[in-house]
Amino acid sequence: MAFRRIYLFTLALVWGCMASSSSQQTAVAPPQDLQITDPGLLGSLDIEWKPPPNVQTFNECTVKYKFEYRNTGDREWKVIFTRKLKFRVGFDLSRTAEVKVQTLLEGRCTNDVEVQSEWIYATFQVPLQGKLESEVQNFHCIYHDWEYLKCTWQPGLLAPRGVHYGLYYWYEGLDHAEQCDDYIQDHGINIGCMLQNLSQAEYKDLSICVNGSAAATLLRPLYATLRLQNLAKPSPPKQLMVSTSTSEGLRVVWSPPGGETPPQCLEYEVQLAEEQGKTKAVWASVSTQMETAFTIARVNQSRISCVRVRGRTNIFCADQGFWSEWTQECISVSREEDKQLFILIPVILSLSSSLIIFMLIGQCKKRTPPEKATHMSVGC
Repeated sequence: MAFRRIYLFTLALVWGCMASSSSQQTAVAPPQDLQITDPGLLGSLDIEWKPPPNVQTFNECTVKYKFEYRNTGDREWKVIFTRKLKFRVGFDLSRTAEVKVQTLLEGRCTNDVEVQSEWIYATFQVPLQGKLESEVQNFHCIYHDWEYLKCTWQPGLLAPRGVHYGLYYWYEGLDHAEQCDDYIQDHGINIGCMLQNLSQAEYKDLSICVNGSAAATLLRPLYATLRLQNLAKPSPPKQLMVSTSTSEGLRVVWSPPGGETPPQCLEYEVQLAEEQGKTKAVWASVSTQMETAFTIARVNQSRISCVRVRGRTNIFCADQGFWSEWTQECISVSREEDKQLFILIPVILSLSSSLIIFMLIGQCKKRTPPEKATHMSVGC
């Protein structure tokens, strides 16, 4: 009995020592000195930290970091796994920026089990001036034909007369934030901006700030982060042609729009208007596709009065986009068939008249004696 107690005690002691040793080997500290700095790039902030103090003791393990960030009010964190110690990421500066980072340790020193440290946190908030109602309203941007960005806004509710607005922008590749040099004005007030030559900003975060100034009044700036490809609006498709064929039916063919819109980035919607008697024709979508041709079965042509097509950026090039305007060409299939019938009627009548004349001539020849036939006229 005593021997059994000694055995159990020894076993517990050994297990405790092993657990303690394993715990000491796999414990890892969080990073240190997490800092957020603003380089003046309209929302792109620099986040930096230092490695944990005991990182050099883990020679047989890989040390990585899990970095997460968001704006206050966002439901989800954006996650980055990295071995770097510094990142530049975009935020909406009208809200508080939140970041957190932890150490990840894995390798022989942890028996290939990932060990995580505690999190460390940091926040950043730009001092906001002016009341919220002084911020510009209805800010809206469209990237037309992948050639130029047009942004418009309206003065804030509390903006006084004589207010002056300026739009500033930055994207990765520019040394510093730049100001718009082509404003849209209404009664001398800037209410919009046209930005050209932004191809280098495609598929990057485009940071924008619309700031206002007025005598003796503080105005709150507006911050926005855009993705150009998600704001793209192409021109309508070109050269819409509709043809009929007995075998194929109604054939609709068009060409991609002009401008810099990549043809491979477009999808199209085809709509038909069907005749409803005396009521107004009703439009119905019949196809959404990436091809530039569509065939409609012959059986449906008698009810089709018009065809139109529009385009937008497809899911392979953007998360979303704006539809173009509809093509303006319109063809009345029923009228076209009536025109063909109108052309055929005189031909049929002409053939019928000829046939009647020949039949009368034949009857006359049967009635006329052979010896007098040379003295008869064709008209009997």
